[in-house]
Amino acid sequence: MNNEKPARKVAIIGYNRIPFAHQNTNYTEVGNIDMMSAALNGLVERYSLQGQLLGEVAGGAVIKHTREVNMMRECVMNTALDPATAACDIQQACNTGVEAAIYIANKIALGQIEVGIAGGVDSASNVPLVLDEHLRTTLLALRRAKTVGETIKQFLKIRFKDLHPVAPENVEPRTGLSMGGHTEITAKYYGITREDQDKYALESHQKMARAYDAGFFNGMLTSYMGLDHDNNLRRDTSLEKLAQLKPAFDKQNGTLTAGNSSPLTDGASCVLLASEDWAKAHNLPVLAYITFAEVAAIEYVQNRHNLLLSPVYAADRMLKKAGFTLQDFDFYEIHEAFAAQVLAILKIWESPTLMQQFGIDHALGSIDPTKLNINGSSLAAGHPFAATGGRVLATMAKLLHEKGGGRGFISICAAGGQGVTMIVER
Repeated sequence: MNNEKPARKVAIIGYNRIPFAHQNTNYTEVGNIDMMSAALNGLVERYSLQGQLLGEVAGGAVIKHTREVNMMRECVMNTALDPATAACDIQQACNTGVEAAIYIANKIALGQIEVGIAGGVDSASNVPLVLDEHLRTTLLALRRAKTVGETIKQFLKIRFKDLHPVAPENVEPRTGLSMGGHTEITAKYYGITREDQDKYALESHQKMARAYDAGFFNGMLTSYMGLDHDNNLRRDTSLEKLAQLKPAFDKQNGTLTAGNSSPLTDGASCVLLASEDWAKAHNLPVLAYITFAEVAAIEYVQNRHNLLLSPVYAADRMLKKAGFTLQDFDFYEIHEAFAAQVLAILKIWESPTLMQQFGIDHALGSIDPTKLNINGSSLAAGHPFAATGGRVLATMAKLLHEKGGGRGFISICAAGGQGVTMIVER
């Protein structure tokens, strides 16, 4: 590979998603391929990409059926793109959408491709059901049986209780705790109160409602299955209503509720990335540029409060490489898995003492709250795991494009103690 050529600038030139739907509502009867294809088709239509041969399409889903092998390629074949457009699946839990963008961006920066699409999709409604482990191993043994006697022997091992299907569990395999269970520990460890969580959640819904009313999301979504907006948005919620909700994870002493936690959600999103030359040749304006990104992970089995805190490391490393401080940004988009997780990470960044617990000898400082998630985020929109990255990237690109310049900071936490940060500039 020729390493003498300077890296090319990577432009965000388009975006599209379908409205996000609360689990078991509008999208119950459709799956990952259906939703991702709809998001891609909306992008193709919006930017007149019919018949175009793109460099690559990358994306993925956190929850997949076994039949969804080569999922993104199947989705491409469902669009009006040139069928010779290559595609690949990428998955890194809730980081997936941004990781797909990093993958495509790096190929553009290196000159390997001129244009590509990054996306993500997840269905929390149409989930795969797994066979009981005893039944699964018995059926495999039946397939291997060579004689009638062996077949009967294996068949007789099946019990009625084995026929009960097993739904996928939203838990960390090394701890047995759900993400919410871990975040309850985080909230207690860092002293994040129920009142502060509810207040933050209310503001997310209020900000997203105002953004819809102001027309910010016009031209960003393709209507799908009778839905033209994110149906998790609660315009009528209040602190009083949020305070009435019972704890969702720690039933006795918990502070996390269905109101201050992002819900299980269905949806898909994608972004169009390209070199400046490709954008100019196709008369598509550059909305913003991806300039820096950092992926990190953290130990969370012994320190269970750490699960969603790896952006502490990602942010510090990325800011050092970029030569910026945490205050050098016009907008901040921090994924809201839980209100407690956002409030905890802001508290850690501000405190030299808390940062030292991560082996970092300095605080990153505070950020201006009026610049944070100004159009609401996952608490209001919902969180279809792999699709959140595309939503966040699109929001940041549009904010910077409308401002006419500036710099944006993105942070997403993920299962498995992982996380990613990114800088977007215009």
